[in-house]
Amino acid sequence: MRAIRSKDEVRELLEIEEADAWFEYLRVTREVPASRYVEVEIWAWARLCGRLHSIKARRAELVPVA
Repeated sequence: MRAIRSKDEVRELLEIEEADAWFEYLRVTREVPASRYVEVEIWAWARLCGRLHSIKARRAELVPVA
């Protein structure tokens, strides 16, 4: 596998990672028993926000500084 990727390839991989983050959030919050929903949802939301923040930072690196 080649190490160097084009910006378009990186953007696509980041889009896939973003979708994966949202699907993980949905899966976790839908599978949890109602008695633990609030506890798990707080954790899942924090994890989602962290992943989205990381993706946003990596996307910002792709934009050339004017």
